[in-house]
Amino acid sequence: MKQPAPSLLPLLRSSTQGELLAVLYLHPDEQYSLTTLADRVRTSVPTVAREADRLAGAGLITENRAGNQRLIRANTDTPLFRPLADLLALTFGPLPVLTESLKSVPGVEEAYIYGSWAARYRNEPGTVPADVDVLVVGTADLDQLYQIAEDAQRHLLRPVNIRRVRSEAWHSDRGDPFLADVRGRPRVRLELDQDEA
Repeated sequence: MKQPAPSLLPLLRSSTQGELLAVLYLHPDEQYSLTTLADRVRTSVPTVAREADRLAGAGLITENRAGNQRLIRANTDTPLFRPLADLLALTFGPLPVLTESLKSVPGVEEAYIYGSWAARYRNEPGTVPADVDVLVVGTADLDQLYQIAEDAQRHLLRPVNIRRVRSEAWHSDRGDPFLADVRGRPRVRLELDQDEA
């Protein structure tokens, strides 16, 4: 079944393509195995391999081999690098940037992007989100979360708002209207427990 064009950036063929490009272009100094990328964007290795073939053919990525592993990275020498990286930061960027920023923060039990960005990610129609809203569940230090929001804002070229709630409040059935709204609307869980290969 063919996927619709992603609401975050309808110029792309699929959300998988957008997520893959965002990981590569927003971490241009890193090279990734196909297996690592498949884990990061929650798809199969053959799907990543097909996308990598297309991107390599267009000169958007470079690749090399380490044993039997195919390692790829963003091609920073193409004139498309900077404009494409900026476009990906504005659209698919929140997922890889915030995952990387929050995965090693003590006290973060769960984290979600919610609001208009999550709605576009889940293919609800609408305008380009003006900001990115993040809910952190746990006891993480607020000053550290605010610093992460400031750093992410520079990468994502828009305001990033992080709100922390305690685990008991997030998992409670009591009627906090804000949490009820976040639970009832589209949200995207950040996969913070992945090991990098």
